[in-house]
Amino acid sequence: MQLLLINPTLVAGAHETNLATLRDVVAPFRGRLGPSDLALLPEHHYFGPWEDYVADMRELALWLGSTLVAGSMHRQVESTSINTGAVFSSEGAVVTLFEKIRPYASEREHVSPGSGSGQFSASGRRVRVMICADFWFTDLLVNQPLPDLVLVPALSVTRKPTPEYSRALWRHTAVARAYEYGVFVGISDWSADSVLPRQRTSGVSGFADPTPTDPEQLFHRVETAALIELDFSRLDAFRADRSARGFYWGGPPGEGSVR
Repeated sequence: MQLLLINPTLVAGAHETNLATLRDVVAPFRGRLGPSDLALLPEHHYFGPWEDYVADMRELALWLGSTLVAGSMHRQVESTSINTGAVFSSEGAVVTLFEKIRPYASEREHVSPGSGSGQFSASGRRVRVMICADFWFTDLLVNQPLPDLVLVPALSVTRKPTPEYSRALWRHTAVARAYEYGVFVGISDWSADSVLPRQRTSGVSGFADPTPTDPEQLFHRVETAALIELDFSRLDAFRADRSARGFYWGGPPGEGSVR
């Protein structure tokens, strides 16, 4: 299984421009991805109606030819909005929805908390989707059987003059989650050159892999786009080794957990 992660330059409020940018960024990988491969888009890249988001993301999944974890948007639900995204199969079917459970900072002025992160199966592997700030709350990860792969659509922001502080925090958190829970972690974010009205973005896209022994290989930063080969046999071996030493918590009791 392959995972496509991206770090595009996007503009707040301009979903048509963003859609064109996203297509341009993923275009070089069209033909290299199959139905069982995954592509991850960033958080809140879309600013139109929910029905248009679904139609545009379905078309993108069909065009790309892979499973698409299609980032998110602010979906109107009765009298409020919820930060919501969808996963699409390579045939354009909606696999599952996911919501942001804990909105961050000024976002709380615009959306209400969602009720659940998305979980789905890809080639027999459990995949969890956690929108941006939700990834920072461990309880949201361990409240059900652990996944094999955590995908984080992000729109990182920083109050610092450069993105380096935020990037360091995200890098260390991703590696810590990956190592402690024996999972791969993939992040797609807005690039640091993106345009927001009040804050700057950080471009924290990257991939955390707990299996290498070279510490420089634990996190791979994604500059524009990267296609990652997911070697789950190595992940299984990593979990087995840690479990044999009494150093692996396999999640709450349930299917697939290691106790």
